[in-house]
Amino acid sequence: MSIQPAFDPTCRGCESTKSIETIIDGKSKDLDGFGVRRVLPAAARRMVGPFIFFDHMGPAVFPPGKGMQVRPHPHINLVTVTYLFEGEMLHRDSLGSVQPIRPGAINWMTAGRGIVHSERMREEVIASGSRLHGIQLWLALPVAHEETEPSFVHHPAETIPERLLSGVRLRLLAGRAYGLISPVDALSSLFYVDASMPIGTQLSVPDEYLERAAYVVEGAVQCGVELATEGRMLVFSRGAQVTLEARADARVMLLGGAPLDGERHMFWNFVSSRSARIEKAKQDWNEGRFPKVPGDEIELIPLRK
Repeated sequence: MSIQPAFDPTCRGCESTKSIETIIDGKSKDLDGFGVRRVLPAAARRMVGPFIFFDHMGPAVFPPGKGMQVRPHPHINLVTVTYLFEGEMLHRDSLGSVQPIRPGAINWMTAGRGIVHSERMREEVIASGSRLHGIQLWLALPVAHEETEPSFVHHPAETIPERLLSGVRLRLLAGRAYGLISPVDALSSLFYVDASMPIGTQLSVPDEYLERAAYVVEGAVQCGVELATEGRMLVFSRGAQVTLEARADARVMLLGGAPLDGERHMFWNFVSSRSARIEKAKQDWNEGRFPKVPGDEIELIPLRK
C-alpha cells in the first residue's frame, strides 16, 4: 500500500483536529470461533446515532474443511445489518428465513420482541475453502418500535442505489445521503454508506446528521492532521464540516444519524431501553422460551455469564 505524504491540514473541511471528536481503534474479538475486529461499543464512545454495535469481520481465509459456524443465538429490541465485501454466509432465523448472504447485498433483520438466528457457511463452501470479509452492525430501535414484530428483509446487491461523485463510488446501504434514498425501511433517521475512494480523491461527509463517523475498511484517509488507516473509526464533532482525502486507495464506511431517544442497556446479544427487559430475555433464553431456528435446531450459543 502506497500512502501519499501528509497534506496541508488547513484543507477544506478539516481545518483542525476539532473536526474529530473521538478516535476508536477496533479490538480483536472471538465470535463463536471466528475472529472479528470490534469497534462499537467502545470505552470512548458507545453509539453513533442509532448504531450501537460495529464488527469488522475478516478478511479471513478458511482452508478446505473449515468455515464460519455461528450457532443459533437470540436478539431483542435491535436490528442486525450484514454486508459482505467477499465470501458467503447462510442466514437462518426463527421466522423460517433461509438466505445466502453475498457481496453487495443488505440483510436487515429486525429483532423487535425477539428473534433467533444462525450464521453459517454452506457445506459446499466449507468443502472447497473460502474467504470472508464484511461488516455487521446493530442498530438500537426507537422506543416506540422496540417490541415490534420480528422480520427479515434481503435487499439484493442490484437494488442498492449508487453513484459516482468526484471519482468516489458511493453505495447507499441505508437511509438518505448524497442525493440517494435506500430501499431499506430503517425506522429512524440515519445514513450508512460504502465509499470506494481512489488515491487522491476527496469526499465530504454528510452534514445534515448530528452524529457521524467514518470507518476505514482498507487503505488510508486523512482528515486534517489525522491519518486513519485500516481498523480505525473517526467520530466527528457535531456541526463540523468534514472532508476526507484518500492517501491510498481506500474503502470507507460512513454512518450516523439522529441521537437515539434515551439511554440503551446492552448485555450479550440483547439491547433495550429497559434493563428489566434484558433480564427477562436472559431468563427466557436460559429456559428455552425463545423460538427455534427451523433447520438449525440442535445447537445454540449458551447465555454469556
